[in-house]
Amino acid sequence: PSTPADLPAADAQAARALRRARAAHAPLARHRASGLAALVDPAEAAAHAAALLGPLGGEPLTATLRAWLSLHGSWDRTATALGVHRNTVRQRIARCAALLDTDLDDPDVRMELWFAVRAG
Repeated sequence: PSTPADLPAADAQAARALRRARAAHAPLARHRASGLAALVDPAEAAAHAAALLGPLGGEPLTATLRAWLSLHGSWDRTATALGVHRNTVRQRIARCAALLDTDLDDPDVRMELWFAVRAG
């Protein structure tokens, strides 16, 4: 449930779930507002996300990184979810790694980025 003021965020959340479900060829994708992310103040999480993801310059790199992380690094499923070619996904993710100056194969890095894209 969302209040009228929260409808834009709820709509974006539903769109992300739909993209995940389509990419995973699943009939349903659920959103869970609990877990570790619920332990951090939303304003602090958003500030950290903005600082961490700032070098990406916004869309489409941030959207690509979000989809790629949510689909566990699958090039093909990310390409399907975003409606782009898999080589475009590879190029964007390589650009993200370069701009963030980080190793996206490191699970700790991926976890922190996942929390950031969810908070951002």
